[in-house]
Amino acid sequence: MLELAILGNLADGPLHGYELRRRVDRLSGYARPVSEGSLYPAINRLVKRGLLTRHSEPGAGATQRYVLTLTDAGREELLQRLRDPAQVEITDFNRFFTVLAFLSLLPEVKEQHAVLRRRLEFLETPASFFHDENDRSLRAEDVDDPYRRGMMLTARAVTRTECAWIHEILDDDKDLDMPRHFAAPQDGVCQTSDSVP
Repeated sequence: MLELAILGNLADGPLHGYELRRRVDRLSGYARPVSEGSLYPAINRLVKRGLLTRHSEPGAGATQRYVLTLTDAGREELLQRLRDPAQVEITDFNRFFTVLAFLSLLPEVKEQHAVLRRRLEFLETPASFFHDENDRSLRAEDVDDPYRRGMMLTARAVTRTECAWIHEILDDDKDLDMPRHFAAPQDGVCQTSDSVP
């Protein structure tokens, strides 16, 4: 997720290291703060792989400021990661949001929609946080604990909202000649009761 956020944020042009960190923090820091101990090693790995270049500029006083630039190889890597995200980037809510933040960089709408279809398939797979003694999935209505029920109701609402949005995006583009693998439910939301993102 961190490498994708770095590559994606540099797609619009070079950034100073400090500005890159601010952008990465804004994208994912609310859920998982990005420390210098993880950001700068990730940048170094990307530089070593030839996906980024780094050069210094004079800063305030005697300090040097580093400017990071996405290389052509870095742009190709970014596009490949967006075309074919790892499964965990589809199933993990925060990781998927990182993919979603840069998905419009893919030049083909068909490629964008293929990623959305993978997410939709995951969201429409029945899931539950809790099970009974017979391993039967419990619905929020089956749970007495108010905090667990609240957790499940929140997850249900988020999942239904995301499913409705994905269906809206996929259904809005009538010009694409693409087979539909997923039919939109009648009420426009996922049919699963307690699917979790």
